[in-house]
Amino acid sequence: MVSSTILLLIPLLPALGALINGVRAAANPRTHKSRTITNAVALGSTGLSALLAAWTVITYVGGGMSSAFQYAYYTWIPVGLGHVGANGIANFAVDFAFRIDTLSCTMLLIVTWIGFLIHVYATGYMAHEEGNTRFFTYLNLFMFMMLLLVLGANYMVMFVGWEGVGLCSYLLIGFYYDKNFAADAGKKAFVANRIGDFGFILGIFLIFNTFGTADYGKVFALASANPAAYAGIATTICLLLFVGACGKSAQIPLYVWLPDAMAGPTPVSALIHAATMVTAGVYMVVRSNVLFRLSPDAMLVVAIVGAVTAIFAATIGIAQNDIKKVLAYSTVSQLGFMFLAAGVGAFTAAIFHVMTHAFFKACLFLGAGSVIHGCGGEQDMRKMGGLRKYMPKTRMTMLIACIAIAGFPPLAGFFSKDEILATTFEHHGFLYFLGMVAATCTAFYMFRLYFMTFSGDYRAAHVEGHPESEPEHAGHDVIPSHVHLDDGDAHSDKAHGHHVDSHDPHESPWSMTGVLWILAILAVIGGFVGIPEMFGGAHPTIFQRWLAPVLLPLGGEHFEFAEASRLQELLLILSSIAVATLGWFIAYVLYKKDAAFSRATALRTRFAFLHRLLENKYYVDEFYNFVFVGGALAFSKALSWFDAHIIDGIVNGVRHLTVILFGHGSNLVDRYIVDGAVNGVGYSARGGSKLFRKMQSGFVQNYALVMAGGIVLVAAVYLFTKP
Repeated sequence: MVSSTILLLIPLLPALGALINGVRAAANPRTHKSRTITNAVALGSTGLSALLAAWTVITYVGGGMSSAFQYAYYTWIPVGLGHVGANGIANFAVDFAFRIDTLSCTMLLIVTWIGFLIHVYATGYMAHEEGNTRFFTYLNLFMFMMLLLVLGANYMVMFVGWEGVGLCSYLLIGFYYDKNFAADAGKKAFVANRIGDFGFILGIFLIFNTFGTADYGKVFALASANPAAYAGIATTICLLLFVGACGKSAQIPLYVWLPDAMAGPTPVSALIHAATMVTAGVYMVVRSNVLFRLSPDAMLVVAIVGAVTAIFAATIGIAQNDIKKVLAYSTVSQLGFMFLAAGVGAFTAAIFHVMTHAFFKACLFLGAGSVIHGCGGEQDMRKMGGLRKYMPKTRMTMLIACIAIAGFPPLAGFFSKDEILATTFEHHGFLYFLGMVAATCTAFYMFRLYFMTFSGDYRAAHVEGHPESEPEHAGHDVIPSHVHLDDGDAHSDKAHGHHVDSHDPHESPWSMTGVLWILAILAVIGGFVGIPEMFGGAHPTIFQRWLAPVLLPLGGEHFEFAEASRLQELLLILSSIAVATLGWFIAYVLYKKDAAFSRATALRTRFAFLHRLLENKYYVDEFYNFVFVGGALAFSKALSWFDAHIIDGIVNGVRHLTVILFGHGSNLVDRYIVDGAVNGVGYSARGGSKLFRKMQSGFVQNYALVMAGGIVLVAAVYLFTKP
């Protein structure tokens, strides 16, 4: 049986590491010994958490996985306990509780182990960073919040972790807070996520109002027991929850924060993109699969948004030259695939892609960090090339990851992406077409990245003479709408003490390349759990059997692979391989076979408008700035003008009218009545003072006379009044 104490320790250990390093960061330690202690605390806390997570999963599997285990540690929000309402449910009580089932076990292993590997990598990458202790404090806190999110047994505990990862992303993206580009990127992420979180919290409130509880087990049991009664409200609930998912997992229209999140150090990018924050929205939707299955309309919205985001971000990625920007838009696109899977009912495929994506995307981001580290902080792929000679380990691991994400068998990405596309084909032909186009773009931009970075000759020394080294317009950076962020992003990774100079690139230390090899191996073997038992029919995979108790497909009794002929399945598999091959071939012709990139330059010139559109990300940032930022500023200026000219005008007009109508009369009243009364009091006081002033002459005889007169007066009064 799973131990409740061990389960509680899994998130508490990273929290303890964050607390210890946070206290130490306040003292601002800068010695080598201090860095060693910081690394030991960060790695020890996350490593032990990962080991306990593995032990928990092993124990759960050994127990037969017959049911979910749930532990309530204490009643967090007790409201109306003991009072039973008309619906037969206590008014409400929210427990601080953790839940262990196959879904949370899967996410638990992803978060802890990928997070631990990123921590190991970061010890080498951040070795010369002044804010090393502060960095690992934030990183450990990030792990704690994500573990709360995936272990929570109800929506309220999930929401605490949900908000926590948003806070940590703000802190880590804006890690270089003294740089404007990083501060702006952090604020952008914070605001975009707050918009999504507003929808999420409304959805939670509606769940409370509808079911009287936020506990997963109780909510899903009530919804399953009477689906017809909850079908209508389920659409509203699911759409509100999906708004939150769009913010956290960077889907249209709230995706704009994620590419700018590259302003943080590269390990942050890997943690956000691979193991934590951006997968939170997918996890929440999949966790709520019972509610989403009650609303086909909501699921269709999820599928459409996912498919459109996948192709939208993929087309942007093909025109970027910053190595981290390419990977950022790749993440947005892959998240779109995950939501496409959830929208067509392939919830297992969505989580399967979350897992495989964590392997190869962490490898790609950390590989990009290794390239940046070895090239002295350079991030522009046009200034790279030929790195296979200087960085063979990084090159090989990134090649494996590129093959995996492109969808070539037998690597992990093939199995998860093929399952998504196959299920989509059964439900929505047009969305399947969009997915295939996005898959082609994925293979193209990933091998474009690989060939521009590792093939040919090293171009940094003579980049200005390179056909693709100069932008089309003078002063036109890779992404002109956010030049400050691109420039700043480069600075963010140059801040580690690596400066761009003329020296040759070099391989990264073992603490970085060792992690890359582990992730590359996982990218190779991680997809084998998705191999079906046999072709033809609805035969489940190992991963489908694993998640079956939690994730039910549409229809309820069958696994997510619909009945299909062997020929159809074979054609779908071959089609998936074909689009990956097409993307690779185009990249090979343009960027490998043609070392001078002359064909790519000719295409860019011929389709200048399209290239400019993609390079500038469809001008979405400019549109948002014009409509929302500009609109808010214009509205505030309009309110200011209305206040100054209308409100103040009315007030001043009334004042002038009062002066004209009542000014003369009020002047007379004021002068002769008010002033007269005041002056009369003054005159009376002055006259009386004159009388008493004469009595105070200073002569003793006068005072004696007054005293004698007073005595005579008192005696006379006494005699006349005596009875």
